[in-house]
Amino acid sequence: MRIPPTEYASLVVAVSRSKKKDPAVIQALENLLQDVTAGDPSTGMKWTHKSIRRLCRTLRRQGFSIGRTTVRRLLHQRKYCLRTNRKRLAGTHDKDRDRQFRYLVRQRHRYLKHGWPVISVDTKTKELVGNFKNPGRCWRRQERAVLDHDFRRYAVGVGIPYGIYDEGRNAGFVVLGVSHDTAAFAIAAIRQWWLQVGQKHYSKAKRWLIEADGGGSNGSRNWLWKAGLQALADEFQVIIAVSHTPPGASKWNLIDHRMFSLISENWAGEPLESYAVMLKWIQKTRSETGFTCRACLDRGCYPTGGKITEEEKATIHLKPRRVLPKWNYTIWPHKPAPKYWPDKDKC
Repeated sequence: MRIPPTEYASLVVAVSRSKKKDPAVIQALENLLQDVTAGDPSTGMKWTHKSIRRLCRTLRRQGFSIGRTTVRRLLHQRKYCLRTNRKRLAGTHDKDRDRQFRYLVRQRHRYLKHGWPVISVDTKTKELVGNFKNPGRCWRRQERAVLDHDFRRYAVGVGIPYGIYDEGRNAGFVVLGVSHDTAAFAIAAIRQWWLQVGQKHYSKAKRWLIEADGGGSNGSRNWLWKAGLQALADEFQVIIAVSHTPPGASKWNLIDHRMFSLISENWAGEPLESYAVMLKWIQKTRSETGFTCRACLDRGCYPTGGKITEEEKATIHLKPRRVLPKWNYTIWPHKPAPKYWPDKDKC
């Protein structure tokens, strides 16, 4: 339990006022905080998990007359404040992490310079569809009553938003799935983006650049994902270059902080009662920099557990890049292009 700034401030004020008369109070406070203090070396800000009430009680037991208000003021004077945990430490830190990001930036600038599409793709957190509590607050005259438990059996279904962020146009496209987050679903979402948006703005482009996470449905080691990209390359006769973010660095994928964060902020505090409601909030997402977003619903059924044979792997026209081939590769189309695209089942 951390010290609220108010409680520590009280101790600090009492100590500061009685510094000349009783330096033992200051020393006693320092002793209490010695082993439970952390801080920022650049700003001098410190924090502790001991509460003001606990500090006051301990000091009183030692014979000092001091109140919580004084402790609170003393804490502020000594640059103490309330702090939350900050997600900064990566569980894994690949030695080639910086090199990959530098290469990714160079590729991005190259494709944008030629007017070729550069898209960042990822799956947003799955959402239960129903009258459930949605984190966040919104302006209302009265609070809205929602279900007290987020049980799956109470839900209309599950919403799986797969996003495509067009970096050159600062525009988003979300395909809302109802089945499973698989490689087939990811490929179908990218295909929908190209048919509805991409080919209109990049009709002459023969190359795509896809920036994706290192794992999940579009992971760097997922052969079903690569087979799906081969199908896209064959159907539209385009060369698809793929660059993955290193392990533990998915938060630096542009789609997370340029699109998904805006969507979460837009529907914060609003129960996602139906798929239509989810689509409405996604489509209404805007930003001051001109970001807009389109969305559509995909009721296709994408079963899990798919596998690819060695013979099928051999048919994928994949060329690893010279720089970090484990994360960078290019899918080239076959010629002539097959005209068949398998239909997906309905759930």
